Amino acid sequence: MITVIIPYYQNRPGILTKALKSIAAQKSVPMPVHVLVIDDASPVSAESELKSIGALDSRVEIVSQPNGGPGAARNTGLDHAPAETRYIAFLDSDDEWSNDHLSRAVQALDAGYEFYFTDHYQLNSTVGAFARAGRIQPSLHPEIPGTQPGLHAYQGDLLDQIIRGNVIGTSTVVYDFLRFPKNRFKVEFTNAGEDYLFWMDIAHSGAKVAFSSQCEAHYGSGVNVYAGTGWGSEKHLLRVHNEIKYKKLTCKLFPVTEPQRAHIKNNLDTLRTSFAQDLLHRIMHRKKLPLGLLKDHFQLDPLSFSYLPKALGNAIFKRK
Repeated sequence: MITVIIPYYQNRPGILTKALKSIAAQKSVPMPVHVLVIDDASPVSAESELKSIGALDSRVEIVSQPNGGPGAARNTGLDHAPAETRYIAFLDSDDEWSNDHLSRAVQALDAGYEFYFTDHYQLNSTVGAFARAGRIQPSLHPEIPGTQPGLHAYQGDLLDQIIRGNVIGTSTVVYDFLRFPKNRFKVEFTNAGEDYLFWMDIAHSGAKVAFSSQCEAHYGSGVNVYAGTGWGSEKHLLRVHNEIKYKKLTCKLFPVTEPQRAHIKNNLDTLRTSFAQDLLHRIMHRKKLPLGLLKDHFQLDPLSFSYLPKALGNAIFKRK
C-alpha cells in the first residue's frame, strides 16, 4: 500500500479538494492508495472539504489534532500509517500531482531505490525548479534501466546537495517506509528546516536515491510557513532566526566536511547581516521590537548582534 500524508491547515475552502482530486486521478498505480488527511485544527475543516466533492477513488481518512504545524501533522500521519504501508508519499494540501506521479515513483522504488523526489513547478512558475535553481543537472545522473524515461539514479552525496542547495520539494517525496519506519520530523524546528533535516537524516543513513526530471507536482497558493516573511514584515526576523538555527544545527547533527562548513559559515554571515539590518531598521523607525525573540536569538547566536555597527555604518554611508 502507498499511504499519502497531507498536513492540512487552510483559511479558504476549495484548496484541499484540488489536492485530493489529483490523487484520485493517479493512473496505473500497481498497489492500493490510502490517504491520510491530518486536520491541524484548520479554520476550514477537512471534513467540510470532503463533503463538497463526494466520494473519491482512493480511500481517504481524516485524523484531527490540535494545531502543531506541518511537521507535527506529518508525524501524526506517519504514526497512523496502516500496517500494510510500504511507501509513504507527502503532498501539501495546496499542491497537486501529475497523474503519473505515483506510478513513476513506485517504478523507481521497486527498482531497488529507497527515496524518490521529482522536479516540480513552484508557485506561479512555468519553469521547473531544477532549471530555475540550477542546482542539479539530470544528464549527470544515469537513467534507471528498464524504467520510464526521466527516472534517474542520483549520483553523488545527497547530504552535500541539501546543504549546498536543496532541490527536494516535500510534495514530490515518496520513500520506502519499511526501510525508515522510525524517521520523524523534528517539530521543535518548525520553520527552521524540519523538512530538510528529515531528508538529511535519510541521506546520512546511506539511502539509495532516485529522482524524476519530469515535473510531477504543481505548487499552489495557500497557507504557507513562509507567507508574509519578506523583508520589512513582522515575521522576517523570526524567519532569519529560524534559518540561523537550522544552519547551526546542521553542523551539530551531521559530519560536515570543511568545504561544507565553510559554505554554512558564508550562509550564516549573510543571515546575520540580514538580521542586523532588519533590527536596525526597526530601531530607526521606532517600530515595536519583539523582545522575546531578541532574547531567544541572543541565546542562540549572540554573534548576530555584533553585526549592528556594520549595518549602521552602511546605513549612514547610503544616506550621504
